[in-house]
Amino acid sequence: MTQTSILVGIIGKTNVGKSTLFSALTMVPVKIENRPFVTLEPNVGIGYVRRECPHKILGLPRCDARNSICVDGNRFIPVKVVDVPGLIPGAHEGRGLGNKFLDSLRQADVLLHVIDASGSTDLEGRPVKPGSYDPYDDVIQIEREFDLWLASIIKSDWVRLAKTLDSMPPSDAIEKLSQRLSGLSVRKTHVIRALEESGLSNTRFMSWRDEEILLFASTLRRISKPTIIIANKADIPEAWDIIKSLVKRLEGRIVIPTSAEAELALRRAASAGLIKYIPGDEGFTIIDRARLSQAQEKALERIKAVIEKLGGTGVQRAINAAVFEALDMITVYPVEDSVKLTDSEGKILPDALLVRKGTTARELAYMVHTELGEGFLYAIEAKSRARIGADHILNDMDIVKIVSTRKKQASQ
Repeated sequence: MTQTSILVGIIGKTNVGKSTLFSALTMVPVKIENRPFVTLEPNVGIGYVRRECPHKILGLPRCDARNSICVDGNRFIPVKVVDVPGLIPGAHEGRGLGNKFLDSLRQADVLLHVIDASGSTDLEGRPVKPGSYDPYDDVIQIEREFDLWLASIIKSDWVRLAKTLDSMPPSDAIEKLSQRLSGLSVRKTHVIRALEESGLSNTRFMSWRDEEILLFASTLRRISKPTIIIANKADIPEAWDIIKSLVKRLEGRIVIPTSAEAELALRRAASAGLIKYIPGDEGFTIIDRARLSQAQEKALERIKAVIEKLGGTGVQRAINAAVFEALDMITVYPVEDSVKLTDSEGKILPDALLVRKGTTARELAYMVHTELGEGFLYAIEAKSRARIGADHILNDMDIVKIVSTRKKQASQ
């Protein structure tokens, strides 16, 4: 059972540390240089969200993680990550191959918008003196580019579509519009909310001008592709005042100070066996100081100061926030034995599933196997031993046994 259906997109202008963040999240080596358009194709890899493993919470000696990884009682659950090349003004019209890059984000469920919080790159991604550029402008500009690109997709063959929509009952029109946008990872609930929040739910589609289409596109982007602001390069001294200002001006948005460079260095050092570091920790331990060069030791001292100030590098917090806050996901653990917490092979808590808050027991059954859902009888929440029905809404960290008339076929 795999868990890579969630797609996290990384966007931003050039030269803000997107590739470094991608490498830190996935440990996939990519070209990282201080110049625009080093990345010419999307990079795709697997990152991990971090949760405390239930085996640790319940005092069990171990688990047998299968679709995820357990490290010192921390369960790391995979999600897909895509890093598109840097965007610049005019990207939606193809400037800098921008429309091609934006097209790579069609299926993204959530976006990490990386900005240079030190103010050391201008709107085009060129290096400038730290503190001399306001990255708030990037937030506005890049999101507008995305909105204009999305609006251009909606406007394609709009006259014909609008006539068809206006000829239908409202519920059928919403269904058809949702189907038209499904290739953008847009769901019917997103469309309904976007129509309501943009004030367009009671208007005729044929009356929409470019302004209404852009308004709908912008609202739909905000709802269907929630965005976390990654205030990168937070280790540079000029960044702190800029971040404080950003938090005030972006009230209600999630802004996470990060140092992707520090995180990447820590993960590489841990991979080389120089330090003990688990992504998301607020510190690290040097394993063998004798193996460190003087330069490496000084670099680790600098990183130590950074993570003490930030409470970590911010990178693990960023992907966790994307999945658990922006997407409102929870973690559930399906098992076949509700007492031993094992699957049919005796593996303890093998699979961790990321599901949307509000998921029911029957919906979980279908996620595990179609036949389990079709023959659903009831489920058991293992921690409380409570028997739950098909429409029972699952809670975060539930451990669930599905009882089905078709259990035998589903487990074959």
